[in-house]
Amino acid sequence: MKKVWVNGCFDVLHHAHFKLLEHAASFGELLIVGIDSDKRVKELKGDDRPFHTQEERKYNLERVKGVKRVVIFDSPEMLEELIKTFEPDVFVIGSDYKDKPIVGGQYAKSIVYFNRIENFSTTKILSNE
Repeated sequence: MKKVWVNGCFDVLHHAHFKLLEHAASFGELLIVGIDSDKRVKELKGDDRPFHTQEERKYNLERVKGVKRVVIFDSPEMLEELIKTFEPDVFVIGSDYKDKPIVGGQYAKSIVYFNRIENFSTTKILSNE
């Protein structure tokens, strides 16, 4: 069974998230989604985030077709340990990470980059841009 990993905040699910998850699911039978904890989202995005709690985000993602499991991480070290434990065949990540260090990437057999879909971002949605 081919295992696939993807991670992110997934705060307000939108079109690009669904396309990313659909793309990731196409690489295997077991898609695990790692999500940033509420504490981590605040650190990364500011005090007014996340919009949805980690439990709400986890619940929503667990209902997306193709997603088999959702795990919450609180630090880069915890993220790396989860990926190491999971040992994915494929790690799907946004193309904006090309030529950048990828936490846990060394534990995946391959890394696949997903091209960002323009005009879709949680930050944009929440700011009504």
